[in-house]
Amino acid sequence: WTGKELFARAIHQASTRNGKPFVAVNCGAIPQELVDAELFGYEKGAFTGATTARVGYFEAADSGTLFLDEIGELPLASQVRLLRVLQEREVTRVGATRARQIDIRVIAATNRILPDEIREGRFREDLFHRLAVGVLLLPPLRQREGDLNILIDSMLASINTEAASQPGYTHKKLDAAARNLLLQHSWPGNVRELHNTLLRDSIWA
Repeated sequence: WTGKELFARAIHQASTRNGKPFVAVNCGAIPQELVDAELFGYEKGAFTGATTARVGYFEAADSGTLFLDEIGELPLASQVRLLRVLQEREVTRVGATRARQIDIRVIAATNRILPDEIREGRFREDLFHRLAVGVLLLPPLRQREGDLNILIDSMLASINTEAASQPGYTHKKLDAAARNLLLQHSWPGNVRELHNTLLRDSIWA
């Protein structure tokens, strides 16, 4: 976790869509048989268990930003449908016969090297070119030493704010020795490791 979602949120907040929905989806966490239903929604009776209609992530993000994390995990069949949604700017729920217009910004991220995935037949080249309008490489935290102090201060402030209402919680600060330890660590777990370290320390301090 190199901070991809944080970066996507920053893009959303800096845009004219900042008052609209920001929807983040981990594509790798959706069971393959449910990918289409989760992304595109479904109508009542579309499949066993579909007792009511449901909005998918694309419709939920309408007029805002949809962040598709780990997009390299999507099955090929879902990639075909995703390509059509991006090209036509409309989504058809599973079990529906009519498409619905959508207006969203899509930000996609992956830890896979997609050109390699294309060569291996695991990712569609046409979808890659549709998504790769602006490509940003977000390096691991160990290569971004200048970001550490900013991230430490921001995350600790957020942790303090979120925990302020908990009984007995006191505002936590870092002394110089603790900060130096954090700055010297290589952070193999990237931003998530940093956040969890600060959270754990705030609980036990």
